[in-house]
Amino acid sequence: MTDLSGKHVVITGASTGIGRATATRCVAAGARVTLIARRADLLEQAARELGGSTAFAAADVADKAALKAALDHAVAANGPIDGLFLNAGIGGMFAPVEDYGDEAFDAVLAVNLKSVFWAIQHALPAMKERGQGAILVTGSLASERGLPMNAGYVASKHAVLGLSRAVANEAAEAGVRCNCILPGLIETPMLDGLPPEAASQMARAVPQGRTGSSDEVAQVAAFLLSDAASHVTAQALAVDGGMLGTMRV
Repeated sequence: MTDLSGKHVVITGASTGIGRATATRCVAAGARVTLIARRADLLEQAARELGGSTAFAAADVADKAALKAALDHAVAANGPIDGLFLNAGIGGMFAPVEDYGDEAFDAVLAVNLKSVFWAIQHALPAMKERGQGAILVTGSLASERGLPMNAGYVASKHAVLGLSRAVANEAAEAGVRCNCILPGLIETPMLDGLPPEAASQMARAVPQGRTGSSDEVAQVAAFLLSDAASHVTAQALAVDGGMLGTMRV
């Protein structure tokens, strides 16, 4: 089992799906965990179920001030941040590029890209000063492929992969790692938001013949946040049943 004993891991988008599953894995591995998401009721329930020193802070990550306050609360509650899993994300609208509205595009970038940038800016200096830290960003198959009918999401996920690699390059000498995890077709609330015909078409493209579970992604996330991945940085790791290596758009 991945060992996170003594580590403080902060997870955004932590109330459901991959974030919630990763929190469970991290607590089981010995970490102190702080959960960040929008809904206080779900966070409170998750913290109660996880037990131990699990803390939480309700915040909309698209609100820079609220996000920074949540990160400060995490440090006050559980100490310096050792692992930062920036997992919060939204899917945006489905439409041709010419019909993709500015408001929808800006909303996707605010959650999927700007919040990641803001969180790293806020947490990285302390990690550098301590000479240790692991940052993990949730990308997507859309970080590597130009999927149709969802330009905002694809743009945001391409961007966070580039951002994570830039941060990895800048922070490596200070002992801080940054990686990007690329979930495929995973059973999460976001998958439920796909048009049925799109989800069905994508499912047929999974070489393993099935969708993945949030826990399967969480196991890889916990590894990348742990010292077991101490020589892994600037990487994009797909957890997708083989889709990225085989799919045709």
